[in-house]
Amino acid sequence: MSSQPPIDDVNDDNITVTGPKHWAAGVPGVTHSMEPAISQMGVGRTLKLMASLNQKDGFDCMSCAWPDPSHRKLAEFCENGAKAVTWEANPLKVPRNFWSEHSVTDLLEKSEYWLGMQGRLVEPVYKRAGSDHYEPVGWDEAFAIIAEKLNGLDSPNEAAFYTSGRTANETAFVYQLFVRAFGTNNLPDCSNMCHESTGAAMGETLGVGKSTIAYDDFEKADLVIILGQNPGTNHPRMLTALEDAKKNGAKIVAVNPLPEAGLLRYKNPQTVKGIIGKGTNLADQFLQVRLGGDMALLQAVSKRVLAAEATNPGTVLDHAFLEEHAVGLEEFAAHMALVDDAEVLEATGLTTAEIDELAERYISSERVIITWAMGITQHTKAVSTIKEIVNLLLLRGNMGKPGAGASPIRGHSNVQGDRTMGVWEKMPEPFMDALEKEFGFAVPREHGVDSLQGIEAMQKGKIKVWFAVGGNLVAAISDTAAAEAAMQGTELTVQVSTKLNRSHAVIGAEALILPTLGRTEIDVQASGAQFVSVEDSVCAVHASHGKLAPIAPEVLSEISIVTRLARAVLGSRSRIDWAGFERDYDSIRDHISRVVDGFEDFNTRIRNRDGFILPNGPRDSRSFATSTGKAMITVNDLAPVERPAGRLILQTLRSHDQFNTTIYSLNDRYRGIKQGRNVVFINPEDLAELGLVDGQQVDIFSEWRDEPDRVLRAFRAVSYPTAKGCAAAYFPEANVLIPLDSVAEQSNTPVSKAVVVRIEPAREVAKV
Repeated sequence: MSSQPPIDDVNDDNITVTGPKHWAAGVPGVTHSMEPAISQMGVGRTLKLMASLNQKDGFDCMSCAWPDPSHRKLAEFCENGAKAVTWEANPLKVPRNFWSEHSVTDLLEKSEYWLGMQGRLVEPVYKRAGSDHYEPVGWDEAFAIIAEKLNGLDSPNEAAFYTSGRTANETAFVYQLFVRAFGTNNLPDCSNMCHESTGAAMGETLGVGKSTIAYDDFEKADLVIILGQNPGTNHPRMLTALEDAKKNGAKIVAVNPLPEAGLLRYKNPQTVKGIIGKGTNLADQFLQVRLGGDMALLQAVSKRVLAAEATNPGTVLDHAFLEEHAVGLEEFAAHMALVDDAEVLEATGLTTAEIDELAERYISSERVIITWAMGITQHTKAVSTIKEIVNLLLLRGNMGKPGAGASPIRGHSNVQGDRTMGVWEKMPEPFMDALEKEFGFAVPREHGVDSLQGIEAMQKGKIKVWFAVGGNLVAAISDTAAAEAAMQGTELTVQVSTKLNRSHAVIGAEALILPTLGRTEIDVQASGAQFVSVEDSVCAVHASHGKLAPIAPEVLSEISIVTRLARAVLGSRSRIDWAGFERDYDSIRDHISRVVDGFEDFNTRIRNRDGFILPNGPRDSRSFATSTGKAMITVNDLAPVERPAGRLILQTLRSHDQFNTTIYSLNDRYRGIKQGRNVVFINPEDLAELGLVDGQQVDIFSEWRDEPDRVLRAFRAVSYPTAKGCAAAYFPEANVLIPLDSVAEQSNTPVSKAVVVRIEPAREVAKV
C-alpha cells in the first residue's frame, strides 16, 4: 500500500501530448482503475470495496449520479468510480505534525492535486484569528466556537450553509432542518453551478425538474440524442446503457464541440468484444456544434419537423398528445417560421445537410430520448436551450411513453436527492408548510442566497460565516480571484471534509476543518450500524451501506456533526430531538416520510433491496404540474454567442482523471495529455490565424464588458480537433477567466461554456 503522499507539487514543464483517443474503456480502463486501487489500498481492501460498489447491499458510488440497472453485474462500476473509491478509502492519514509544518500561507501555494494527496483528515483543526496555522482541537470546543459565532450574529441571514451533492438524503434533511430552525434559508449548493438551468426550464414547462425517463428506457429508444455531454469521463457507466440501446437497434447522435472518445467507440471491458474485439461504434452521427449553438440547432430541427407536418398533414406531429397534454403549439409554430437558416448555420457551424440528417432521424423515430449535461446548462441561454429540448420532444409526443423523454444527467451522487430533501434557498411553499407542521416552529419564508449570491453577499460584508458540508466552493465557482477575496473577508469559515482542498486554505479570519466519514465507511451509532439513502438521476432511491472501519475513531459521521452542531447552537430554543436523530437514522426517515412527497413509508420501502422510484408526473401519467396544468411549448428568442474578430469562445471541462475539483492524477488519457493540466485546446486553423503554433506558451485573457481582463499565464497551446472558433481548458484552473456576473438567464448559473478569450504569446512572467 501507499504510505507516503507525493513530495513535489505539479510541474507543468513535464507535460507531454500524444493526441486524442478514438475509443474508450477496454483493457486500459481496467488497468487504470485497478492499479491505483491495489497500490494504494492493497488487494484485500480493494476486493472488498469493489465487490460492494453499487451493489444492492453495498454502498453507492460517489463519483456520479448514474442510475443502477435492476440486474447488477459482478463489477458494477467504472474506471472513475474505482478511482473515487480509492481516493476516499486510501488509508493514508494527515498526521498531526502536518499542521505545525504547513502554514495556511504555505497551503495557499499548493495545487489541488497536492492537497488531495496528503491523506484523510482525522481530527478537527482550528485556525485562530491572527494565526497562520491550524491546530488540533476537540469536537466540543469546535462546536462551541461555531455556536458562539453563529449566536453572536445580528441576523441568521449573516450566515450561509453550503453543501455538495455527495451528502446523503438523511444528512441533507437534518442539515436544512437545522439551518431553517436557526432562522435562514441561506442554503446554496453545488446545483447552483451545474443543473440549476435544468430545474428552471423543466419546472416551468413540465412541472418537474428531473429526468422523465427510467433506466430501462435507453434500451427501448429508437434514437438517443446526446447534447453537451462527455459520458466517457463524467459518467462512464452510461456507455453500457448506450451499448444496450445500440444492440436493440437504436441510433445515437452526439452533439458536442469536442469529439469525445467514449461517444465514438466503446470497448466494454466486461465483454469479449470489448477485450479483444473492436467494441461498439456508438455515435451514428457526430455534430461538432460551435459553443452556444445548441439552441439554434434545436430550433432548426423543430422547424423541419413542422415543415414535414405541413407537407404531410397528420403524419408527423403527435396531435392526440398535443391536444390533450400540451399548450403553446400555435405560437411556437409561428415563431419557428421566422427562424433564419443562415443565422442557424453561423451559430452552429454545421451544414444544412447535417441538420437535415438529424431532423430526418428524429422524424423517423417513434421513441426518442434527449440527454444533456453541463455543456448545455452553463450558457447564457441555457434555460431557453433546455426549453427547446422540451419543445422538440413534445412535438412528437416523446414524453411519458417507453423509450422516450428528457434525461438531464447529474454529475454528483445525490445532488438530486439534496434538493428533494430541501437543500435549496427557495424551496416551494408546500414543503415549507409541511416542515412547519411536522416540527412546530416558524419556518423562515424569505428566500436565501444561492452560491453566486453568497459570494456577492460576502463581498458586501453581509455574510460573515460560511459553513460547508463537503465541496470545494472557491475552486468550483467562477471568478476565482473575486471568490477567494470574498471568502477571506468573512469572520469564520467551516469545512466538513474527508480530504484537503483549496477551500481549506482560502478561509476567513477564523477557520475550522471538521473531518467526516466517507461513504465507504461503517457508521455505528448508539442504536447500532446505520445506513443512508441516495437518489439517482432517474428518481430511484436506494440504500447505501458502508463496508470499512472508520479511518480513525475521532472522525464523526455527517449526521453526527450536523445534529451535535444543532444542539450546540440552538440549545433550549429547539424542541427537535437532535440526539435521537444521531442515535437512530430511522427517526430521521420517519420525519421525511411525513414531509417529503413520494417518501411515504420510507423506512419500510428503503429496506427493499431494489429501493423504490419516486413519482414523476410526466413519466408516469403524462400529467404536468405547470401553471397551465399541461406541458408548455414555449417561444424562445435565439441569441447566438458572438465571437469578435481575433477572439475564441472557451469552455471549461474536466480531465479524465478528475471528479469535479478532485484531481486523481495529472493525466487526461482520452485527450492525450500527460503530466500536466495547464493547457488550452485550440483548433489548428485558429492557431494558424492567431499566429500561434502547437506547443507554444500562451497567455489567455478573458474579455468582459468594460472590466479589466482576467488572465491565465503560461499555458501550453495544444492543437486539437475542437470546433473552429472554440477553445477549451481545464476546470477549475480556467475558472479565473469567468466573470462572477456572467450567468445564465433565470438560473444564475455561471457561464462556464462560453467565455470570450484573447490568446497571445506568453510574456516572460512567473506562472500563476
